[in-house]
Amino acid sequence: MDRVKAAVCRPDSDEPFTLEELSVGEPRPDEVLVRFTAAGLCHTDLEVAAGRMPTPLPVVAGHEGAGVVEAVGSAVTGFAPGERVVASFSFCGTCRNCLSGRPAYCPLHFPLNFGAQRADGTVGLQDAAGAPVHDHFFGQSSFAGYGLCRPSSLVKVGESDVPDHVLAPLGCGIITGAGAVWNLLRVSPGSTVAVFGAGAVGLSAVMAAATAGAARIIVSDPHAARLDLAARLGATDVIDAGDGQAVEHVRELTGGPGVDFSVESTGVPEVMSQAVAALAPLGSAAILGVAPEGELRTSSFALLEGRTVTGSIVGHQAPAVLVPRILDLHRKGRFALEAVIRTYALDDINKAVGEVRSGTAVKAVLLH
Repeated sequence: MDRVKAAVCRPDSDEPFTLEELSVGEPRPDEVLVRFTAAGLCHTDLEVAAGRMPTPLPVVAGHEGAGVVEAVGSAVTGFAPGERVVASFSFCGTCRNCLSGRPAYCPLHFPLNFGAQRADGTVGLQDAAGAPVHDHFFGQSSFAGYGLCRPSSLVKVGESDVPDHVLAPLGCGIITGAGAVWNLLRVSPGSTVAVFGAGAVGLSAVMAAATAGAARIIVSDPHAARLDLAARLGATDVIDAGDGQAVEHVRELTGGPGVDFSVESTGVPEVMSQAVAALAPLGSAAILGVAPEGELRTSSFALLEGRTVTGSIVGHQAPAVLVPRILDLHRKGRFALEAVIRTYALDDINKAVGEVRSGTAVKAVLLH
């Protein structure tokens, strides 16, 4: 076994993550060992650390990894040592949803991604006392320097000139916002869009709506710096959500009816309701935020006017399709990934958590 530094979520810790040295096993025949160089910090990781997700602790989280293939199991095809990869979520690959190109809706999504263990219940990490530490979180557990990955979680990126800290968030947050705009809502040229929450997911939705040709892109968020960033990335109008009048402001900006499309990325039930209330008749809302508690409430009459409300997971499309699409736009200067990223050493993960929670950082990326 090799030793590896990792950020571990433990139930008895005063901090979200503790830095530890763990042992990582050799890849099984159906696994790929990846040396992670960067990993995005996502809201879902924070929910896991807080014990609000169905993930056993202790666990190494992290599900936006980028790195290099170190070794491949004997039954793995399509990957070789030295190849650069982005790690995303796991899926079975054989069910109807997987085969139709929407693997995020695999019936095994929760056990494969939140279960943080192999199908037989074993794990690949041990702590200094020899006790098991859960891994295989979203098929990767990229808050460790090395991870035993499911091949289905990996997307090859070739000899890309894009640095790993920019590649990493493509595994979840970036494709979640962009994919919802392109694949679920199918935002059309000349349409109006409201985005609630200007974090990494929301700002990715802004950039995707701009590339889709939306005529008006309205962004609501309580942080002035994030609103300024949204304006630089394509928002035509910004709203300070602090006054609680976001829906009224959206209606004023659209002359009364509301928007054709809305995207909610905060995970706050009240904001989810605002995203629906801001729709014009026949409008569509995409709910992207994770809300372990709370309910989405809306008027039944609002739905009778042809409005639709739909959830979306990780971009509503296979990462192997979405990641290259965004990278192509990025290279053309039409998807400014660097603008939302702030890097931290893995040792500073709890500082990163604090700055994300305060709104100082949009997308924190940890460097191994």
